[in-house]
Formats: sequence, C-alpha cells, structure tokens
Amino acid sequence: MRPARLVGIFAALFILAAPAFLSTYYLGLLTKMLIFALFAMSLDLLLGYTGLPSLGHVAYFGTGAYTVGLLSLRVVKTFWINALAGLAAPTLVALGFNLLTIRARGSYFLMITLALAQVLWGIAFGWRSFTGGDDGLPGIARPMLGGWSMAGEVPFHYFAVVVFGVCLWLLSVVVRSPLGRALVGIRESETRMRVLGYNVWAYQYVASILAGFFAGVAGVLFVYYNGYVGPAYLSVVVSGQALLMVILGGAGTLVGPALGAAIIVLLENFLSAYTERWLTALGIIYVVVTLYAPRGVLGILRDRLGGGRRAAT
Repeated sequence: MRPARLVGIFAALFILAAPAFLSTYYLGLLTKMLIFALFAMSLDLLLGYTGLPSLGHVAYFGTGAYTVGLLSLRVVKTFWINALAGLAAPTLVALGFNLLTIRARGSYFLMITLALAQVLWGIAFGWRSFTGGDDGLPGIARPMLGGWSMAGEVPFHYFAVVVFGVCLWLLSVVVRSPLGRALVGIRESETRMRVLGYNVWAYQYVASILAGFFAGVAGVLFVYYNGYVGPAYLSVVVSGQALLMVILGGAGTLVGPALGAAIIVLLENFLSAYTERWLTALGIIYVVVTLYAPRGVLGILRDRLGGGRRAAT
C-alpha cells in the first residue's frame, strides 16, 4: 500500500475516534487542523498541480469568512443563506482577480496575488464602520443544522469532518480527471501543452477559480470555528502559512498539504506558548524544507517506505 494511502487511512480513523479520547481543547485543535488542511489543499491545486505559487490565496479564505460574519451579525442568521453567500463571494472574487493574475508567471504572479490580497486586507482594516476595523467582528454564533446545535466542540468537529471529507472527495475527482492531468502537463511544460492544442490560460483560470472556491469553504468553517473574523484572516502571514503547509507536506498531492497543515498548526500552538516570535521558527522551517526536502514530508515517507511514485492522494 502506498504511503499516502496508508497515512490517509490512519488519519481518518484517528479523526473519527478523536472525540472519545481527546479533551475539548485538543479536539478543537484537531478541528482547526482539518480546516487549514482544506485551505492548504485548495492552494495546492494552484501550486502543486498547476505550478502557480500564490501569496494571495488568503483573499478567498478571508472573503468567505467576512461574508458569513457580516451577514450573520447584520442581516440574517440563517445558516444556509450565509454559507452559500460565503462560498459565492470568494468564487466571484476569484473570477475577477484571476483575470488579472493568470497571465503572469513566477515571481510576478506571486507579487500580483500578494498585492490584490493586501487590497482586501486594507479594506478590512480601514473600513471600521463596516468591517469593525482591527477589532474585527466578534460574536458570530455557530449554526443550527436540522435541529442540532453546532455550538459544542464534538458536533462542530463532526460537521467539519463531513465538510472536509466531501471537499477531499471533490478535489480527488478534480485532480484525477482529464482537467487534473492537463494541469499537471501545464505545470511540467506549458509550451508542450500549447503545441498539443490545449488552451493553457483557460485551464489555469478554471483551476484558480476552483482553488478560490475551496479556500472559501475553509474560510466559512474557520469563522464558525472561532466565532470571530478580523483583518488577520486576510493577512500575508496566513498566506505564507498556507504556502509553507503545502511545501512542508509535499506539493502535488492532497495528503501532503493536509499533513503539512497538521504539523504547522501543532507547531504554532506549541511555539506560541513559549515565544511571540514563533513566525521566525516557521521561516527557518521553510528554508530548511526548501533546501533539503523539496518533496516534503510525504516524499520522505515514500522514500523510507519504498514508494517513490507520485500520487494524487
């Protein structure tokens, strides 16, 4: 059995059984890992499969979170309306932003995506009367679903598990489809794919919209998880963390970024208890992984367990 599949099976069993033996605090931490795993996998659709490294992916995460927060506090508390709006808004942002970004490559693409995300951060930070400014929007209640309250950690954990599972399945379908195979071909050689008759821009644009949608799902989950949304949800720090999660776990897979997300969330939780400069440690990890383990933790596991082949999951 391939390492990626083995890791996935053990992770699934642990996640499902976790409420039976984890305290409320650690169960909440596990739920946070699932949310950021989804966020990292959405970025990997751009970075790992399409070859487009983005520092502005947080724009979709934050847009979904702010949409839900603003609607639930100021318009309507109906979960389905807020959640659907929270998914539609980042998808629309992705439709607009990526018309400007997709034609750029390399560091240019990186900087344009960063700049666009910073525009949204500036609006969230400066428009105090609407977004709450640097105070953010607290008091966002978790939803009721079919008469069941998601207020407790256990029901919300299983809610997050279901959403994560559905999104993982959908992403698996995407990366295994002809679209996913074409994206990998574009990542390896755009020129070759153009010669073969593929519309490279169209494929990259579709991938960027899908990535924005799934990042929005993570943002919606995270705003209900925290009960709060603020400018930090649109900060370059969160984008950098997502990028590190993908690289640390192993780009070009789905299990890899999820594994990277779990490691980074654990490290953040551990290091921030001892120092305010935990971001420095993450920066050091980024440099070390980039230099000495470019295929990430999953690549190391494959090498150790004898499975050197790349897999989609």
